[in-house]
Amino acid sequence: MRPERIPLFPLNVVLLPGAPLPLHIFEARYKEMVKSCLEEKSEFGMLLSLPKGIAHVGCTAEILEVVKRYPDGRMDIVTVGRAPFRVVELFTEHPLLEGQVDYLEDREAPGNPVVQRQLVELYEACHTLLFEDYPKNLEGAPTEELSYRVASTLPMDLLWKQQILELRTEEDRQERLVGYLREWAPHLQNSKAMRQRAGGNGHGLN
Repeated sequence: MRPERIPLFPLNVVLLPGAPLPLHIFEARYKEMVKSCLEEKSEFGMLLSLPKGIAHVGCTAEILEVVKRYPDGRMDIVTVGRAPFRVVELFTEHPLLEGQVDYLEDREAPGNPVVQRQLVELYEACHTLLFEDYPKNLEGAPTEELSYRVASTLPMDLLWKQQILELRTEEDRQERLVGYLREWAPHLQNSKAMRQRAGGNGHGLN
């Protein structure tokens, strides 16, 4: 059973279930939080920090490894996203933010094979345009994890990633991503063409 009250770490990032997230821990309150989580083998909550506050749906992070410890107590750690949650109540009396949370389960919904195939094709196209490499992280991935893998790998807009985190069926997440990537792919294609022209003759952007 996961605890109902957990420490919270607001940051300008959206953590998704199954996604790795390296973190550099330097503030005293978060050094103490990490120490406590390691001792208790517990998770902390990651929340997207926004200009006017924090998102109220986040994802717990499990600490997989302390990669490096510095003499002054700073740490480099690697975490992985585990369980989506909604903050029911915030506790701000201590330096470390805490929250009473409800964990969010997916509703069962029959997947759409057509949408799934479209998502894989669009993801492969966008990944290749961005990184000039074919993605390999979908091999053997369960269908119910497809949307999270796609959204966590591509450098998508944070508010879009937040939308994916907040949707409660895999089918809805896949449909939302197909719409996003369908609009994004032509922009990536145009950007690549401009870079190639600029690099090819030295006059493309003059």
